[in-house]
Amino acid sequence: MDTSRRSFLTIAATASALALIPVDAAVGATTTTQGAVRPLPLEAARRTRLTNLAHLRFLLAEVPVAASATHTTFGIDTQPTVRAPWTYADTDGAGGYRPVGGGTRDAVTGYWTQGAYNADDIARAAIVFLRDWKATGEAQSRDEARDVLRSLAFLQTTSGANAGRVVLWQQEDGTLNPSAIPVELPDPSDSAESYWLARSVWAFGEGYAAFRRDDPEFAAFLLARLHLCLDALGRESLGRAGQWVKSDGRKLPAWLIAGGADATAEAMLGLAAAAGVGDSRSRRALQTYGEGVAAMATDPSKGWPFGAVLPWTGSLGFWHAWGAAAPEALARGGALLRRRDWTAAAKADAGRFTPQVLASGGPNNAWAPLPAEAQIAYGAHGRVAGALAAAAVGGEGLRVLAGLAAGWFFGANTAGVPVYDPATGVTFDGVETDGRVNRNSGAESTIHGLLTMLLLDANRDVAKIATSITGLTSFSGLRVLDAEKARLSPGAVVETPAGGAWTGEGNLSGGAFVRLAKGEWAEFDVTEAGGILHGLIWRQAANVGDAVWEVFRGRKKVWSTKTPAGGTGDRGLTEADGMLVPQLLGGDLPDGPVTVRCTSRGDVRLDALVIQPRVVTAVYATKTGSAVLYANGSRREERVRALARGAGQAYDADGAARGQAAQGGKVRVRGEGFTITR
Repeated sequence: MDTSRRSFLTIAATASALALIPVDAAVGATTTTQGAVRPLPLEAARRTRLTNLAHLRFLLAEVPVAASATHTTFGIDTQPTVRAPWTYADTDGAGGYRPVGGGTRDAVTGYWTQGAYNADDIARAAIVFLRDWKATGEAQSRDEARDVLRSLAFLQTTSGANAGRVVLWQQEDGTLNPSAIPVELPDPSDSAESYWLARSVWAFGEGYAAFRRDDPEFAAFLLARLHLCLDALGRESLGRAGQWVKSDGRKLPAWLIAGGADATAEAMLGLAAAAGVGDSRSRRALQTYGEGVAAMATDPSKGWPFGAVLPWTGSLGFWHAWGAAAPEALARGGALLRRRDWTAAAKADAGRFTPQVLASGGPNNAWAPLPAEAQIAYGAHGRVAGALAAAAVGGEGLRVLAGLAAGWFFGANTAGVPVYDPATGVTFDGVETDGRVNRNSGAESTIHGLLTMLLLDANRDVAKIATSITGLTSFSGLRVLDAEKARLSPGAVVETPAGGAWTGEGNLSGGAFVRLAKGEWAEFDVTEAGGILHGLIWRQAANVGDAVWEVFRGRKKVWSTKTPAGGTGDRGLTEADGMLVPQLLGGDLPDGPVTVRCTSRGDVRLDALVIQPRVVTAVYATKTGSAVLYANGSRREERVRALARGAGQAYDADGAARGQAAQGGKVRVRGEGFTITR
């Protein structure tokens, strides 16, 4: 998996917040000689845009490069320097930032144990400059895109057994570092396909499409490098097209890059760009990879993960926000190749899962399987980009969802503060679940903040929604009742694994579970009126019987069902036997307090009872009042109490508008759809 290459450093949020500049105000910034990013006077700003490249430009460094038998780049003989962004930027304590490399710095050599620059951020920075150039025609962005693409090309190995693959890390003097400390896989970093190779495909594909008419010679170079990437991928994932692997009994595609729909989706964005301007080889690769990513889609009618595209073949119970470009890639690729099944998967992810994400407080890094961990710009951008791409093949309601999701940058987060500043181009590195803010601003955060702002600048109606938001007032998503806190039968045993909460495929809620031998039980007191129940059992590989679930109102049984406690079969390529995935119990909670009993008919490892409100909600503070999202998890239309005043618009899950929906203090929410009041 692609995780942050640096531990998440959290800094307590101070009372001061970034100034939020309205979308119709002019903004700009400059860099001081000390390296701190400072806002320019508004009258000096050139454009009335949210996108401000000042901080990303501050991170850019000139890097000397020298040709070798395996590494070279376009025009290296006459231009022996390229430009690359520093990986991190820490606050300097005086309102500015200082660039930082990965790992620790050797006092003698000056080298970082990882490097100063990395291919992941170089590739994505190139995309920012490319898109800004195409949006504005600005020559500076064009030149920066060119130099950063030349930098990325230098990291690509051009000959030998690893030809086409990409070295991840580079030092300040241009020296490549194929084996970083701590070790990252693959090691060396160009010895197999990787996330950074996938992102190189993204950058080379978009670069080729952008420069094709402006600079045919450079575009031809980029296309050759893109095809060199495909040569390497052809020796691995592309070469496995049509093959399948087992993951806890489920058949999954074996031809995803590094086993991830996340990495593959980012490559698809570059392939779609190149295919869209006529490259047939990219079109064939897009077709192949799209089939694999689409196979990772889930059915929202079956409960968790509510229509999301799973990112990783290594777990059926793990979704992560960072790198979640699958809905965007499937929507773009599906529109280009006229694949309705792909676009349907994109709309389900955007229209069914994104509301669940927003109603759970925003883009938490991981649902493993329950939402947890910090929120970062990478994850927030993915929700916005996916909803906008899906809206292009769906309905206008997905554009409104995109606006709510983009509100994260302007205060709709657990800290309640803006994390992007249009006056400087700074995006904070993240927000913890308890509201602590990491006020550093490294390349990844900056890049994904800017990719989001570019989308908002191109979609002013969506920008108007996002920039009107000032905070997240409340949200009501999943509620979790841990089994170890339930009322237990005398023979029930609470077990806390010595290795911690991580099972190898997911995290146990509360770090423990309850073992129920045959006949033992756990009872949960549920006070919510209504809801959709999911049982969370750490299922075993062997057939070990069932869990019987019963819902009582007083002494009267309302309904019952059963779910398997095992039977996942051979774990296949996963790290551990069994799986931790919420199982839809199939019956709604009645109104009023009830008791839910889980009784073992074998050997049950019970983790939790998960309650999904029939209608989940998120309430946003805006400059003019409140905006509220209501999303219906059931198939029947619901009428619920309005949480704030305002006109309401109902939408189907695909974003199609279905009329006004707020009247007399009640809000109408279509079955499986959503309503937004403002």
